[in-house]
Amino acid sequence: MAEQLPKPAGKLADNVGHRFADETVLKNALTHSSFHGVRAHSQMQDFERLEFVGDRVLGLVISTLLYEAFPNSDEGGLATRFNLMVRKETCAQVARDIDLGSYLLMSPGEQDAGGRQKQAILGNACEALIAALYFDGGLDVARQFITKYWEPYLDQVVKPPQDAKTALQEWAQSKGLSTPKYSVVDRQGPDHAPNFTMSVEVEGLDGDQAEGSSKRLAEQAAAERLLMREGIWNDE
Repeated sequence: MAEQLPKPAGKLADNVGHRFADETVLKNALTHSSFHGVRAHSQMQDFERLEFVGDRVLGLVISTLLYEAFPNSDEGGLATRFNLMVRKETCAQVARDIDLGSYLLMSPGEQDAGGRQKQAILGNACEALIAALYFDGGLDVARQFITKYWEPYLDQVVKPPQDAKTALQEWAQSKGLSTPKYSVVDRQGPDHAPNFTMSVEVEGLDGDQAEGSSKRLAEQAAAERLLMREGIWNDE
């Protein structure tokens, strides 16, 4: 491939624990859609198709980890933990842990707009990287990467957290306030991997908003932000 990554891929390979035999699949996983406007004749794909597969591989590995780590948990408890483990925010944090943003190919305009630090881009690129690991090295290689970087989050989901939307609604009702209202602020990404920004408003309070890979997850995240901001919930 003629295109060169912003940084040599050697350090990234060390971080993910795998040397790619097929550099094309790695570069595709690191190519943001904006890059095609810069290199119109490039044969490289952007990471959207890989992201679709990576999301499924991540889900398989995380669901297995949770099944083994919490043998006494029911389906509801596992599902709540699962949503926290695979949400875009977690994927983006893992991307930051391995400095993935600095390796991405993107247009100068997207880079100037802070694209290398954007949560949605980092989360999507991380899922694409998982797919690249899966295609180049197989499920065991992808599992090793996911286990290494997601296992620490198991400590944060030992006890299934209370549902944020339910908690916010119950709090509002206890104060004699109307039911919280949610609305779509923005939707980005392809149909197979959308990213929603949802807002929440509660009578008498400033609203808040958050992102998520579905409306439901974004609503939960927005409710959690408002609860934390108002001191209704804390970090404990």
